[in-house]
Amino acid sequence: MAPMGDVTFDSVPETWVANNGSYADMGLALGLDEPRALWLANRWHTNYYDDIDGVSADKSDTISLYQDGVSKERFYSLGADVHVMDPNFLANRFKGWSRSDVDDIAESVAPFFGNSIFSHTYAWHDSYRYYTLYEAFETVAGLFQREERYEAFATLHEEFQSKLESVAPTKHAERPRVAIVWADGNQPTSFSPYLVGEGTSVKQWRDLNVRDAFAETDVRDFHASRGHVDYETLLKIDPDYLLCRGHESQSAEEFENTVVSFMEDHPTASELTAVRNGNVYRGGPLYQGPISNLVLTERGARQLYDRDEALFDRERVADIVAGSL
Repeated sequence: MAPMGDVTFDSVPETWVANNGSYADMGLALGLDEPRALWLANRWHTNYYDDIDGVSADKSDTISLYQDGVSKERFYSLGADVHVMDPNFLANRFKGWSRSDVDDIAESVAPFFGNSIFSHTYAWHDSYRYYTLYEAFETVAGLFQREERYEAFATLHEEFQSKLESVAPTKHAERPRVAIVWADGNQPTSFSPYLVGEGTSVKQWRDLNVRDAFAETDVRDFHASRGHVDYETLLKIDPDYLLCRGHESQSAEEFENTVVSFMEDHPTASELTAVRNGNVYRGGPLYQGPISNLVLTERGARQLYDRDEALFDRERVADIVAGSL
């Protein structure tokens, strides 16, 4: 798996550290124990599994690697068999680590084996391959020797995609214009823009055939620019739907009673078409894996197209996770 290439183990890894919730979700789908650590543990939103009987995750013992920086000693104390994370993310996402630090942990603790699949806009990830969600999932399944579970999920995903063909419009004029933003707090006035690019973090919106309102402007993706937009900018763009990240720990009702209520009372936000029409929703996380993608895409179909029926077989998901193939 790029960028590490071939990695060899004496036996199948048992304990692991993951970069983010994308890989943690893959591990759950493969029937693995939870990772010992994630970059930020609170961004693995295990509440997505609440309505799938037989599927749950307990991250109470999963720590955050990032705690006012990332300590090499933390990797030593975790003592994992493999680090399912992109080594270039660790060396480039923040100041403090060099490539020699990464090499030290890889040689002294365990190999790195991962790719930053969630975004395609980091400047340091322009010289090696990206993976789709299911390409990365297949590779991780091979790492843990759980290929049969991957194959079962891949079949389920194909069936799910075929159902979406009757949900999402194909004509350009019928596709909803959406703006995806990170909205800090319950009274947001400044937003980080996210474009519907090729990363896995927006897979559900690509599959639902949305039009990216930001793509029709000169606004750049937050991962590339670290820039922000305000309500005045959003009003100029005026998307049909405003999809707010950063609120995945809230229920839909909690989001309505806080963020949406604030926008409805705000003098500029209240002029947005999305606010006037009641089309402000939680926009999904940065990280999603095979299970959460099913949940989030179904939720998106409900938000955009008022489709209330179940679009995937929850019992089948639980069976695959349990190894009943």
